Order: sequence, then C-alpha cells, then structure tokens
Amino acid sequence: MEKAVNEGVRHQVRDGDGDGDEVRRSGTAGGAEGIWSGSWVAERLGVELVGDDRLTDLLGLALRRNPKRAHLLVSNVLGKHVPQSPSVIYGYGFELGRRVRDLLGADEARRAVVLGYAETATGLGHSVADGLGLAPYLHSTRRPVAGLAPAGGFEEAHSHATSHLLLPEDPALLTGDGPLVLVDDEFSTGNTVLNTVRDLHERYPRRRYVVVALVDMRSPSDAGRLADFAGEIGARVDLVAAASGTVRLPEGVLEKGQELVARYEAESAVTGDRSSAAAPWPVAQFPAPPNSGVAVEADQEGDSSGARGTARPAPTGPQPDYDRIDLHWPADLPDGARHGFTPSHRARLEAALPAMAARIAEALPHSARRVHILGFEELMYAPLRLARELERTTGIEVRYSTTTRSPVLAVDDPGYAIRTRLAFPAHDDPADGPGERYAYNVAGAGFDAVVAVVDSAGDTPALHAPDGLLARLAAHTPRVLLAVIPSYAPERPSMLPEPLRGPAFSSYAPEEVGWLLQDLSDVTLEAPTEEREEAIQSGGAHYAESLPVEYQPTEQYQELFHAALADSAARIAQAVGVVTETVLEERSPRPVLVSLARAGTPVGILMRRWAQHRHGLDLPHYAVSIVRGRGIDANALRWLAEHHDPRDVVFVDGWTGKGAITRELAQALEEFEKSDGITGFDPEIAVLADPGSCVRTYGTREDFLIPSACLNSTVSGLISRTVLRADLVGPHDFHGAKFYRELAATDVSVTFLDAVSARFPEVADAACAQAKELLAADRSPTWEGWAAVERISEEYGIHDVNLVKPGVGETTRVMLRRVPWKVLARAGAGSDLDHVRLLAGQRGVPVEEVADLPYTCVGLIHPKYTRGATGADGKAVTV
Repeated sequence: MEKAVNEGVRHQVRDGDGDGDEVRRSGTAGGAEGIWSGSWVAERLGVELVGDDRLTDLLGLALRRNPKRAHLLVSNVLGKHVPQSPSVIYGYGFELGRRVRDLLGADEARRAVVLGYAETATGLGHSVADGLGLAPYLHSTRRPVAGLAPAGGFEEAHSHATSHLLLPEDPALLTGDGPLVLVDDEFSTGNTVLNTVRDLHERYPRRRYVVVALVDMRSPSDAGRLADFAGEIGARVDLVAAASGTVRLPEGVLEKGQELVARYEAESAVTGDRSSAAAPWPVAQFPAPPNSGVAVEADQEGDSSGARGTARPAPTGPQPDYDRIDLHWPADLPDGARHGFTPSHRARLEAALPAMAARIAEALPHSARRVHILGFEELMYAPLRLARELERTTGIEVRYSTTTRSPVLAVDDPGYAIRTRLAFPAHDDPADGPGERYAYNVAGAGFDAVVAVVDSAGDTPALHAPDGLLARLAAHTPRVLLAVIPSYAPERPSMLPEPLRGPAFSSYAPEEVGWLLQDLSDVTLEAPTEEREEAIQSGGAHYAESLPVEYQPTEQYQELFHAALADSAARIAQAVGVVTETVLEERSPRPVLVSLARAGTPVGILMRRWAQHRHGLDLPHYAVSIVRGRGIDANALRWLAEHHDPRDVVFVDGWTGKGAITRELAQALEEFEKSDGITGFDPEIAVLADPGSCVRTYGTREDFLIPSACLNSTVSGLISRTVLRADLVGPHDFHGAKFYRELAATDVSVTFLDAVSARFPEVADAACAQAKELLAADRSPTWEGWAAVERISEEYGIHDVNLVKPGVGETTRVMLRRVPWKVLARAGAGSDLDHVRLLAGQRGVPVEEVADLPYTCVGLIHPKYTRGATGADGKAVTV
C-alpha cells in the first residue's frame, strides 16, 4: 500500500510553474474545532473509520437516501461538498500526480494518459494530470454530444446516476500502449475501476494501469480483487492513494441509516422546516465572521433537508440581482476534459489565468474579504484554477466547491459533514431529464460574495429563474456574480463521403452494394494467424486492428465449394426468399438493406435481387462495419440518417452463431441514439440462417453449409474484413477495409450470387408459402445457442465464450482465420461438414462427435494461445 501524503502538518509541493503550494492538513473542516465531522453519523450508526490517523482529517460522514449505501464519505479536500482552500484542493491532486510520475519513471510517464470520473473526480483527475507532467487528460461524462460516438462507457454501481460516457474528440487518446492512470476520489469496493478497465481493456488493451485515489477504503475482502483482476487481464495494476483505511459497518447499517434519514425528513415535514440552510456556522480551520443575521431560505417545495434553522419562503418575482463577469476565455480552449485536454491546452490556460482572475477580483465588492468560487457539476477544474489564482494573487480568503447531483441529508450539527443544503432545479438540460441539484455548506458560511462559474450549456433560463441557483445563492450572500465559460463541443464535418462502389472497390457491380467504408488497400495490415491469435488473447491487440493473411484454399477445397454450391443453391435461394418476404411484409414495403460487412453482404445482395425478381423493386443496399466490443460505425449511421429514413433501414447478416453481434448491434444503436439524438433504427437483424435462435427475422433456423462461409474475400467481393484502428480511422472517418484486386483470378463472388439467383423461379412459391407460415407463428428468440455455448465453454475448460464459435459458418471461419483447437460435430452430421472435415485434416485439428449438440458443429479456438502452447486438456495444437 502506498504511504500517505503529508505525514506532518505541512508539506511543500511544487507545481509545473515552479511556485510552491502549501498542502495543509484539513483539520476538522466542516465541524467545529476539535469535533470530527463524522462523529454524528458514527455515534448513531456505529460506523467506524479505521486506518491512517489522518483519515478523520480528510473525511467526514453524512447520510443519503440511497438503496445501496446509506453513508457517504465526505472529502474535506476534494472541492465537491465542503468549501476548502483551492490551493489545498489542487495541491493534493498535484502531489498525487507527482507520485505517479515517480512510480512510472520518466519514460513511462511521458506516454501516460489520465482518465478521471464524472462528476466528482473531474477536477482531481485534472490536477493529477498536471502533476504527472505532459499527460493528456480525459474524464467521463454524463452529458452526451450529438454527432460524437462514445469511445467507451461503464456503470458506477453504487451511484445515484450510473451511466458514464467516454467522448474523446480524438479516439487515439485511448489507443496508445502507455500507462492509463485512472483517478477517483475514493477507492472503496473497486467495482467502478474494474468496470472501467474491463471495458477499456477489451477495446484498447494496454500493459499497465495505475489507480489513483485520495483515500483507499477497501475492505479486507475487496483488497485482493485488484491483484486477481490484473492477473486475469494480463496487465500490471498499481495503486496510489493519499491515505488508506476502511469503513467498518455494523450489521443492519443500511436499514438503520434509511430509518434515520426518514425520521429526520419526517420531523422536518411535521415542523414545516424544509430549510436549505441553517444560520451561519463556523468553519473551524478558516473561521467565519460572527452570525451575520443572513435570513434562511426554504428549499423548493417537497424538499426536506433535515437542516435546522428559521425558514422563509423561496424567492418569487423578479430575477435575482447579480453581476456577469466576462472572463475573456481563450477562443477554442476546452472548458474541461470532457473531450480531452492536452498539454498545449494546459499551456494556454496557464497563460490566461492571471488576467481572468484579475477580472474576477475587479468585479468583487471592495469590502469582500471572504469569497466563494462555486463550480458546476463536471465543470470543476477551470473554476478551481480560477479560484487558486485569485487566492494566490490577492489577499482575499478564497474557498471553493461545486454543485452536485448527489442528494444528501443536511444536519446542522458540528459533528456532521453536510451542515446546509441549497436545492435548485437542474439548469443544463441534462440528457437524463430534469431533476434537483444541490450546493452544500455554502449557505450560512458567511461569504461576502459567491462567484458561480458555469459553462454556457448551463447558462439557461432555469439558472436565472426565481427558484434557480442564482436566487438560492442571493438569499445567503450580499453579492452574487456569474462567470460563464463557453462549452466546448468537437467539430465534425457536415459532409461524409459517398459510398465506395465496384469496380473501383470490390468485384460487385456498382448497383449491387455501396460500401460505407474507407479504402485501406495500400496499408499493410496482415499478420500471421498465430501471431494475431497470441496478441488478441494476451490483450495486446483487438482483432479489428489487423487482418489475417488471406488463407487461399487448395484446389481440392475449391472443388468442394463448387460441389456444395451446386447442392445447396436451391436451399439457399428459398431461405433468401423467406427472409426477404418477411422483411417486406413486416418491416417496410421499401426497405433500405444495410448488410453487416462482410459476411452479410452477399446475403444483402441476394435479398435485393429477390425483391427485384419477385416484386420489381430496386432497393438501396449498403454495407457497414460492426466490430465486437466497439459497436457499429457511427459515421455510417449518420450517413444513412442523412440519406434515408432510419425506420426503413433493415440490418442484414449471413447467420447467427451465439448472437454476439445481435447484442452488439442493439447496444450500439442505444448508445448512438443517446449521443446523436437520431431515432428510428431497428436493432433486429434479418439473417439467412438463425441456428442459435437469436432473432425473429430469418430464412431458416437449420444449421447447414452456406457456401459463402467456405471462403474469405473471394466470395465477398474481394473485400477484407473491416478494420478499426485509431491511427487509420479518425473520428470523422468510416471504418476501413481492403480490396484484394490481386486475387481476381480466384474470385467466385459473382459466381455464388448467380448460382443462387438462378434458382429463384423454382423456389418462389415455396418461399412465399413458408414466409406466410412464419409470419403467423411465434418466432420469439429462445437464445438456446447462447446457453449451449456457455455450457461448452465450461465443460471444455475454456471459460471464454468468445473462443466458442457455433454453427457451420462460424466453425469454417475458425478454420480459415484463427488458431483452431478442435471441432465438435453433431453425431450423424453428413455432407454439410465435408468442407470442415477437409480443413480440419489439412490443419491437424481433431473432430470430436458429440450427442445432443444444437448446432451441426462448433469450432473451438485454441484457448490461452501462445506459440507452442497446449490447450485446456494439455494437448498440443498443430499450426
């Protein structure tokens, strides 16, 4: 465990400008001198803080209405709930950054990226990045941006508001192989950090992570999880904290805490005391003036904060009186790190801070001696730096905190961390809808002036309303000032490129399909299969960042393809007819077919040909990229929304295995709707074959050989699988792919399409009759394939469903593109597996017959592959 910062009463840290900030012990801030601001909760609930003797200096306790956790650790040095000296707040984060730099060493520190958590730790993370040196910084956000696709996201399990988005302007910020430094105010269970690393490591794997927190409060049972998790993902994970300890919670504390909150709220309701603030109270470390007689404002209707004092009605009538300060914020300088903050951004901010702080000083009343700078939810760093500069350059006593979403009970007792509460409506049009917001420990603290700092997204009529934040503040301070920082939003081009078409890109005719991709044909992306497998399974690379070397089958295998095509063409044609008729009847009379490249593309073309053959329709057809773990190409969706009604779009794929892409598409469209506000895209995929029972729209649920699964690019228009790599695909680019023109001599893409299309007339009546039967039947997915995959994964000691590929099509892909371990074949499977057996024989892969297999076959990728390794049963694999 890292040793605590500030073993003594005073400790000097140096910032990047060379001037020293004094990091002082926070003492009993939030309570009277000598009284710990957690004693009220500790006495009533039996909660104990055990660990470093400085924990009670850094933390107080409060209660909140939360079904998952009753108590709240209230930091005295974070700048969220407790007003504190901005130099103290900034100094703690900066010093933690210095310690991370020492831990990593100069070379690793230069390659590090810092990630902070919204809303509480956005400013702390930024301060850590400053201390680290030249590290770029990004924090998660709960504010989606239209047109900007998330680069990741995660859930904060114990929070009152859980969904975090990662919205870097430049996705390359998350793709480097340097250390990722994750910063949160407290490290309690570790769930938030593990959720983050798990999500990011799957998308952007790296070798090292550093977790930073003001306090490490893990229980003994949670302490070992971080090391276990590091071993699980094959990366190093370090922890740096200013202090460590744990919270001891007696049995039944959650229920007891909830009862206590309910009792205090009920008492407030009975007495009519819905006050948001008590009379002015002393701050032990920074004494407040004597009781100034400031009137106490009642909270808005329905609030019951539990704070004691004399209430008065909320203000009505004219808008509050305040002065607006023009900061002259530098043009195009981000207001924070919601979309990334680089070292060059920091240099521009440092240069502008003195003049901006001087403008605040000029606007303050001449008599002001005690001033509060109030930040705004995620907007913590910019107002913190303004407050610190004001403190540094004037003789004014400056305190800093921010507004918050977190609802906490207020109790006017020196042994309680949240003495007063101001409640007001949200004023930034939040994505999760209207709600109440709070400012704690500001009312009654005797400030001569309060400077509210918001971004322009929060400068709305709700801010200025009679019950808004400015009015709430005006009831508790002689002067309110407002400084607005322009909200930074990444630009994106209004025009996306037109689709690529053959013969310039692919061997398909131009009217058959438009590829919403970028051409990467001139880029070397191929790596040997064994090398890719080792990198993917070790976490060193994502499968979409490189391409397998195109496996060119033997002449014997190609003969098998043509024989299989001759045998199955009519069967495939009928399935094409069934799925197309179902789509036309159920989804749209003139659908826009959007196939998932590349396996879905031949099926999309066949469906288009059926609609033309049977109904005389000339349907638009496009191919887009979807990547497991990273979602669908958001720019392709934007192009489709600009050119077509999203409600007409039908996503098309070749077949379902266990349904991973089905789930991926549903999640990606949900995220896209949140980020762009574009609705109407239906996540239900239409497939030729659904052996896994994962979708409602299909041609058949039989698991049989679809010859297009037998080959790679030579049956898919000579197009590679899609590529998503940050150095090649920018935020405004389509995903990429290659056109293998050099393989034209062995191309059978059009041969496959023509062979199936030629059978349309003979199967038309049967297909239409079958579609009619299906439309009247219950086609609800049972997901039996997913259940079978989970069972197989455990039975064969693999413990990773991504290495189990069910169905003839997926098994064929394993044989052609991955390092196969073995094939499970359903007992009695016939000619549908001839090509699989041939490939297995060529690659030395055993085929094991299994009874009661829901698929014709299942391909198992070699588990925990390294070259020369053995499988889960100890047997070596031949590659």
